Amino acid sequence: QVQLVESGGGSVQDGGWLRLSCRASGFTGGRYCMAWFRQALGEEREGVAAIDADGTTHYTDSVKGRFTISQDNAANSMYLQMNSLRPEDTAMYYCAAGVYVADRFAPIEYKHWGQGTQVTVSS
Repeated sequence: QVQLVESGGGSVQDGGWLRLSCRASGFTGGRYCMAWFRQALGEEREGVAAIDADGTTHYTDSVKGRFTISQDNAANSMYLQMNSLRPEDTAMYYCAAGVYVADRFAPIEYKHWGQGTQVTVSS
């Protein structure tokens, strides 16, 4: 059974940084696409960054140049380095994993989800 556990959220000032981690377990094979999503209060869940099994990365426009997604296969972990944080980045951040993902930023494509970690950026 696949399990994803996020950590690293917190509260920072505008312009600050945070590094989120997602530790994965239970993968039994297949080429997984991993991604970070976020959901602000009252908003729909949106894709932030994704990384393919071959290491190719993808970002939504609002975080390009500020966020970096990476993975460490030996540690079964994925990371999201978030720099130059803005108040509009405030949200619950979720780690997700899926196989044969067609649309990397569509939540429905991902079968496995973590419980989320809160990121709050104050002005």
